[in-house]
Amino acid sequence: MGMAIGAIIAGLVLLVWSADKFVEGAAATAKHLGMPSLLIGMVIIGFGTSAPELAVSVMAAADGNPGLALGNGYGSNITNIALIVGLTAVIAPIAVHSQVLRKELPLLIVLTLIAGAQLLDGEISRLDGWVLLAVFAVVMGWSIFQGMRGKPDASAGEIDAQMDSELMAMKTAILWLIIGLILLIVSSRLLVWGAVTIAQSLGVSDLVIGLTIVAIGTSLPELASALAAVRKNEHDLILGNILGSGIFNTLAVVGLAAVIKPMAVAPEVLYRDWALMLALTIGLLIMGLGITRGRKVISRFDGSVLLLVYVAYTGYLFSTVVAATAS
Repeated sequence: MGMAIGAIIAGLVLLVWSADKFVEGAAATAKHLGMPSLLIGMVIIGFGTSAPELAVSVMAAADGNPGLALGNGYGSNITNIALIVGLTAVIAPIAVHSQVLRKELPLLIVLTLIAGAQLLDGEISRLDGWVLLAVFAVVMGWSIFQGMRGKPDASAGEIDAQMDSELMAMKTAILWLIIGLILLIVSSRLLVWGAVTIAQSLGVSDLVIGLTIVAIGTSLPELASALAAVRKNEHDLILGNILGSGIFNTLAVVGLAAVIKPMAVAPEVLYRDWALMLALTIGLLIMGLGITRGRKVISRFDGSVLLLVYVAYTGYLFSTVVAATAS
């Protein structure tokens, strides 16, 4: 058990670090190859915060542990909204921009409903996985088209300035790209092994481990991005990163894992985990609309409610672990 815990800790630390280096190398390589800064920001850097979830879920599915992959995908969405948005809002209320309310939040709600429909037959099949990946391709394609068609915005200028000042040499960029990718694979395998070992030792499902320990660990990049955005007073980036990660997790992470290994889904995934994921997303929309207070902001009170929901949910999951261990 001690070795498994050590593997999880080491795996998480290495996973977050290697994902960061992988994205740095990929972004610099793309810049050298002439890729527009807007696309680098939307595709490569946007992908970066979800790289740990993708790497862990793919490795878990390949190792025959699809429950861990599904728990990681759904658990990361729950963690992102309830824990990260909640904690961030308690530190500083988050202003909600109209585009988030008009496009991104409604889109995530629709995608969550699609994911729920796939759970009704108790399985996420390989075909379901392909459907999720196809929808992801359409969403990404449309987002890129809209971004390229629109006027250059401040974020693109910021990405340009930052990359021009920190641009590494092509050979260095490719080296970090390769090293980051290799370490992503190694750290993911280490983390999956530790998580599965602990689940087997405690007699609980790898789904629960994925929903809790692994989901919190792979959400660390989103937490770091949110806290950095708070310090810079860039509130629009907080929800943008969280919702982008939610779309990525719902479609690409779960979809790719299902294509690799179809998943049998226990009933509680639908009425407990998926239902909470949907409720949190709808709740975020209601909070952002400011129906109760007349202004579009996620307040400290809203953040406290989200944190309480997360504590209650996690506490319930850990109580099932204790009950399973006692029996």
